[in-house]
Amino acid sequence: MLTQINGLHHVTSLASGAQENNNFFTKVLGLRRVKKTVNFDAPEVYHLYYGNETGAPGTVMTYFPFPGARRGRPGAGEVAVTAFAIPKGSRDWWADHLVTHGVQGIDKQETLGQARLRFDGPDGDGFALVETEDDRTPWTGNGIDADHAIRGFHSTQMRLADSGATSELLRFMGYQQQDTQGDITRFALASGNGANVIDIETLPNAPKAVEGAGSVHHVAFSVTDRAAQDDVRKALLDTGHQVTPVIDRDYFWAIYFRTPGGVLFEVATDEPGFDRDEDVSTLGQALRLPSQHTHLRSVLESNYLEPIHD
Repeated sequence: MLTQINGLHHVTSLASGAQENNNFFTKVLGLRRVKKTVNFDAPEVYHLYYGNETGAPGTVMTYFPFPGARRGRPGAGEVAVTAFAIPKGSRDWWADHLVTHGVQGIDKQETLGQARLRFDGPDGDGFALVETEDDRTPWTGNGIDADHAIRGFHSTQMRLADSGATSELLRFMGYQQQDTQGDITRFALASGNGANVIDIETLPNAPKAVEGAGSVHHVAFSVTDRAAQDDVRKALLDTGHQVTPVIDRDYFWAIYFRTPGGVLFEVATDEPGFDRDEDVSTLGQALRLPSQHTHLRSVLESNYLEPIHD
């Protein structure tokens, strides 16, 4: 069993527009945009990162906004819900806040003993806010006070046709089965960075998900450094998983592999962090380009990347 996994690192999804995406995460959810860069493989598309003050592992939601992208079709083989941690007693405040901002799909729930607020993102993304005792320091710079502000991720909920092999993978990654409710089984790390929970919803008859705007592209797990990542990669390869070579993503090092249930997993290092090329006080303000794309700046800014107004 692996011992290097610290919890979630980030979750990356697809969107249909950069401005709407930015407004939702900064003005509605109150997160900080900690990086404005581009997709390494499609530099004409932004890669936007939102999190706490520094973009600490376990707090960061990231997006590839493809202008005008068609919405995905929900189904099996995907992350269906990304959940954030909020303080105890703050769910009703958030429900009113989301209504004020015209957010759709709002539903108060009690899931596995926790008060939960389900809602939709701009592209039909599945989100939830979960009341927890969480001492992580929130970002309050976008107007949501510390008594209510998001602390970081609580969990992701995968929707699978068959959960058996993925459950075994999670156990191998250090997660232990914690609880069940209906079709949902919860796995959790005994300790970690606070973003320690993975839920699996098993729906054998669900159609296969079709990726599009609003879909989660991949979910990333945190390891401290490259040495820990190398150990994880070797262990995954030894157990038969097809794992990519280590890829430099500027702000972390990444490896990827497809899970038995169809969800793409990444293992990302906590180093070097989002302040490697910007001061913490100005994170996310300027467009940062990977070195291989710096020569494209004028073309990208003039012809492809819509201005984002804060």
